[in-house]
Amino acid sequence: MSQNALLLRGVGTPLVLGSRSIPQPGPNQLLVKVLVTSLNPHDQKTRDVGLFVTQFPHVLASELVGEIVEIGEGEYSAEFAVGDHVFGHTFVKGGNDNDFNGVQQYALADAQFVAKVANTGLTDDEAATIPVVVLAGFIALFSESGLGLPPPFSPKAASFDFAAATLLVIGGGSNTGKATIELGKMAGFGRIVVVAGLHNEVELKARGATHLVDRHAADVSERVRTITGDDLIYAIDTVNAGQEQELGLAALSNSKRGTLITLRRGDEEFGPDRIGKKVAGYERRAVLGVSPMHPEVTVGFWKQLPAWLKDGKIHPSKYTVVKGLDAEAVNNALDGYLAGKAVKTNIHPWE
Repeated sequence: MSQNALLLRGVGTPLVLGSRSIPQPGPNQLLVKVLVTSLNPHDQKTRDVGLFVTQFPHVLASELVGEIVEIGEGEYSAEFAVGDHVFGHTFVKGGNDNDFNGVQQYALADAQFVAKVANTGLTDDEAATIPVVVLAGFIALFSESGLGLPPPFSPKAASFDFAAATLLVIGGGSNTGKATIELGKMAGFGRIVVVAGLHNEVELKARGATHLVDRHAADVSERVRTITGDDLIYAIDTVNAGQEQELGLAALSNSKRGTLITLRRGDEEFGPDRIGKKVAGYERRAVLGVSPMHPEVTVGFWKQLPAWLKDGKIHPSKYTVVKGLDAEAVNNALDGYLAGKAVKTNIHPWE
């Protein structure tokens, strides 16, 4: 049987409406009717430069909400029933990546890395905005390749002195930045210093920021250091790549070994004239917010996430809606990301 899907037939070409076969679930997989799928900035890069493309034609969108229509055998899939609405992140190990992505009418989901919408207190549209941005912040904070801090559900979290620690979040006005602030607050950081536009101040402080530094200021690094002194060892940059990662490195302590985690690659080297002497050295790592790559923390994440959402510790992002697999409207939304003016866009494939 076939289904409708928006297809990328070549790098740098617009998405077009087409058809592809409906996949069948394997062990610990769920076949879902896609009710909502949500776009993110990396989807524009997938269309325009081929980021994450494994084959053509390619299906975009890395987070979805779906109604379960068929269940594969397995320990994890046994926790779900036909008719459940689940939300999750579509990146998986093995299989045809296209079968798991969102801009189509049916998709597969990995039962280990999804959760039930009914347990969150959110609507389907709200739940669709959660997986990519919250998971990215969570992995940056708590995975072994991120800052390696004990996650809230870890027994080690109770003995870690978060209250004495400071977290710097650069790009706090982005959706991932906001989620990272909320996760930092939930962990118990004593200070969360955020670099963002001042128009975000009320919202970001409500989410957990203790200090806000205007990203447009000429002396951002100096303003951060006025707050942190020479003690900062935990920093996350949710938006910058390349040379723009200088700010996060410069903010790190010069006398203690600090770590900057980024969500975009940055291979440039910076001299002491730009970031300080860093006599104890420093670490800078880019992480990819993909559940199967970090099972040491993401299995627990998907188990605990619904309760965090229901308790209001994590909030959904604002969004707009595209009804149907409307190629023109979706391409326009992706163009908005390229122009830096996009609002998060949810797509309803069946409307």
